[in-house]
Amino acid sequence: MYQADVNTTPMVKICSVTKIYPNGTRALLDVDLKVRRGEFLFITGASGSGKSTLLKLLYREELPTKGYVVVDDCDLVKLRGDAISLFRRQVGIVFQDYKLIPQRTVAENVNIVLQAQGYTRKEIRRRLEPTLKLVGLLSKANKFPKHLSGGEQQRVSIARAIVSTPQLILADEPMGNLDLDNSWQIIQILQKLNSFGATVIITTHDENLVRRCNHRVVEVNNGKIRLQQ
Repeated sequence: MYQADVNTTPMVKICSVTKIYPNGTRALLDVDLKVRRGEFLFITGASGSGKSTLLKLLYREELPTKGYVVVDDCDLVKLRGDAISLFRRQVGIVFQDYKLIPQRTVAENVNIVLQAQGYTRKEIRRRLEPTLKLVGLLSKANKFPKHLSGGEQQRVSIARAIVSTPQLILADEPMGNLDLDNSWQIIQILQKLNSFGATVIITTHDENLVRRCNHRVVEVNNGKIRLQQ
C-alpha cells in the first residue's frame, strides 16, 4: 500500500501564518511549523485554540489571512478551481463525526472515493479488500453505518481516507467521540499507516493518549504554537 520514505525534507511548511476570521476571531497568530515527510505529529490544544483551523489550512478548506502554506511543494494559497480538488485527492482526511453516507454500505462508503477519482472497477476491487482488512472491517463490508459501533464507523472513515494511498493523512479529533479502547485502536491503525511511509498529522485534546505514544507533539495555545517534545 505505502512505501517507507526516509526523506527528512519537510512535506508540510507553514510560514508566518495568521488567520483572522471575518468576525474578528484570531485563530492563528504568526505561526511557523514544518512537518517532515513520513513523520507522525500530534497537534494538541483546548477547544477553540486554533488546532482545527491549522488542519483546515492543510487541506485548503481555509486560507491564511497572511503567510503561506506549502504541502509537498504545492503552494496552497495559489490553488484555484479544479486544482483544489486535484490537490485534495492526494490527502486523506479523517473527521471527528465520520461523515459516512447512511444509505451506503461500508464497502460503498469506501469505494465512492475511488469512483469519484475515476478508478476502474478492477482497481477498486483490488484496493478495497486490503484496505478493509487493515482497519479490521473486512467481515462487515456489506453492513450499513447504523449497524456499526462508533469505533467501527471511525475505522470506515479511515478506510475511505486511505484507500487511494495518500501520502498525507490529516485526522481532526478522530477519537473525540470514542472511548479509550476504541481511541487506542484508531491510534494503532494510524501508526501502522505511518510505519508504511504515510505522513500523519492528528489534532486531539486527549493528553493521556498522546503520552502513550512516542511522537512529536506541538501545542496550539491562543493561536500560537509551542513545541512540547
